[in-house]
Amino acid sequence: MKKILVVDDEPSIVTLIKYNLEQAGFEVETAYDGEEALRMAEETKPDLMILDWMLPKFDGMEVCKDLRQRRVTIPILMLTAKDEEFDKVLGLELGADDYMTKPFSPRELIARVKAILRRVQQAPSEPVIEEEEEDDSELIKVAELKLYPEKYEAYYKKQLMELTPKEFELLLFLAENKTRVLTRDQLLAAVWKYDFVGDTRIVDVHISHLRDKMEENTKKPRYIKTIRGLGYKLEEPKEA
Repeated sequence: MKKILVVDDEPSIVTLIKYNLEQAGFEVETAYDGEEALRMAEETKPDLMILDWMLPKFDGMEVCKDLRQRRVTIPILMLTAKDEEFDKVLGLELGADDYMTKPFSPRELIARVKAILRRVQQAPSEPVIEEEEEDDSELIKVAELKLYPEKYEAYYKKQLMELTPKEFELLLFLAENKTRVLTRDQLLAAVWKYDFVGDTRIVDVHISHLRDKMEENTKKPRYIKTIRGLGYKLEEPKEA
């Protein structure tokens, strides 16, 4: 049974989400402010967090930022009221995996939760630091970059990369289309699929994150190249 941590300062919202998640077969923990959310995330080790944007003590942005800085990779589904100022790109840049606006359909919320969990269900809870024996049947290799889609693992120079689900999916799509120029809209449609139509900034943000994790010089990337006026492509680095 997957465990979900629901964080919202409105008891009625927490009750609604908790009821629907439990009906869908999830175990649910709850928290009502940012400080409690950080404590519960560490103590209960949930499989996913549903996190409200506006919270007492620490807001959702601070909670998300704190968790990611401590390398806590719990998938995060951010909630925000329609009339709140919320920069979806900022939220996702800080490490959220998805977001929904209130009021929302419980059915859609469950669908989003299941979709996020499906993307990460193969990831090991205690990943090894160094790459183990290769399974060539699922391996995608680009020079010193190796990806295992079934396990949601990526290795660079035999070291496990710490990637969010979306970063992994973006890197995987680039690798599957190696040397092909992909527009931002194509990447947006392939990886995010909904909610971000026309807002390609989130692609640039995630490309920047990937470069930080695998390029020795982000100003002169060897793997993920920017094709001016078009988009990006992943290629085998040329030897210096």
